Amino acid sequence: MKKTTVFVCNECGGESVKWYGRCPSCGAWNTLVEEKVIKNSTSAQTQSGKKVISKPQSISNVCLAENPRYILGIAELDNVLGGGLVQGSSLLLGGEPGIGKSTLLLQVAQAFAKYGKTLYITGEESAQQVRMRAERLDVLSPEVFLLAETNLQLALDQARDMQPTLLIVDSVQAVFSEDLESAPGSVSQVRAVAAACLEFARETDAVVILVGHVTKEGMLAGPRVLEHMVDTVLYFEGDRYTSFRLLRSVKNRFGSTNEIGIFEMVEQGLMPYAQPSLFFLGQRPKGVAGSAVTCVMQGSRPMLLEVQALVAPTAFGNPRRLASGLDLNRLLLIIAVLERKLGLALGSQDIYLNIAGGLRVDDRAADLAVALAIFSSFREVPIDEDLVAMGELGLLGEIRSIGQAERRVKEALSFGFKQALLPKANQKKAVAEGVIFASDLNELLKVLKLGNN
Repeated sequence: MKKTTVFVCNECGGESVKWYGRCPSCGAWNTLVEEKVIKNSTSAQTQSGKKVISKPQSISNVCLAENPRYILGIAELDNVLGGGLVQGSSLLLGGEPGIGKSTLLLQVAQAFAKYGKTLYITGEESAQQVRMRAERLDVLSPEVFLLAETNLQLALDQARDMQPTLLIVDSVQAVFSEDLESAPGSVSQVRAVAAACLEFARETDAVVILVGHVTKEGMLAGPRVLEHMVDTVLYFEGDRYTSFRLLRSVKNRFGSTNEIGIFEMVEQGLMPYAQPSLFFLGQRPKGVAGSAVTCVMQGSRPMLLEVQALVAPTAFGNPRRLASGLDLNRLLLIIAVLERKLGLALGSQDIYLNIAGGLRVDDRAADLAVALAIFSSFREVPIDEDLVAMGELGLLGEIRSIGQAERRVKEALSFGFKQALLPKANQKKAVAEGVIFASDLNELLKVLKLGNN
């Protein structure tokens, strides 16, 4: 056994023999942390004393093992996972404190009871505290076992004796490996705990769910390599002081990463929100300038959103540009196009943009609604409350085509909207009653009879 000291990067997990202000691997500043590591002098060998040798094989000869899925019956979660949890897979769930991670996991454990035993390793709460929450949520099940333990080796020994079908570790920052001298939650500890849990999943074909804390920036704490080790990474988003919760997949080896799950926090726990468009449009004001509605695709689901803009004269030399729920660079691009192609004098105006409801939008189809909301607020001209605008805005002022236009139009019309504005390039596929088309911004203003004076 030989002790060595290394400096490990909090961002990428890269190691260095001495401290640097900037990580040599990923270039991040002030991320190297000193860690003591114990290394074995012997080489990796099997129990028989022989080295493990892997031989290459043709890709066509690789055996495809069918791993069954465990359908939980929680519609929004099953949708995000791509159809349920996969046998032998690993999942990392991140979110702010109080957002509902433990609540969701207890509901998952109760739903998993029909498939086998669940071992819930709680490193931050006592077994009594978890039992009290389970009683409040009415998810008590004899197939769910609690273990209040922070020592990883002792916890995994109990898991091997019990052979659970589902293993939950809450949280990966609270559990430590006795093989390392560093404190729990450090880079080396987090990586070692995750590696040991993933090895347990491969040995027993159990599903492993790890809970991770997030930093002030909203990213998962610990080395970035932690996200690369697991099969699925889910983020819990939303304000813990409101009832709305959003579950987003940023990595999924067994499904799409574009799906989101929408929940409402109630007294009985997290309940799937069947019609999210009602939530986002439920408080939309009528006949007010600066508001426009669009339809974005979140995975395979069309979703109606309200885009709000506030344009006001600036009191400073440099106008402010703020965006909530939309990439700021995308907002700056749309503002530049409006200034150039429509002649709007926005250089002396503060512009604030908000996607009502707290959802973050990456779909370019929202560009047209953003442009209309800014134009409406600047001109003090309300947009028709029965209009849904969808389209990508190009740098030349053209309105570019969008995907799945038919599904977006169907969603808009089903919620009572009478008009849907689409790019003219989608005219062949999305012809329906109430659908209007425009090819550029000037034609758009003529179609909507807004003018540009």
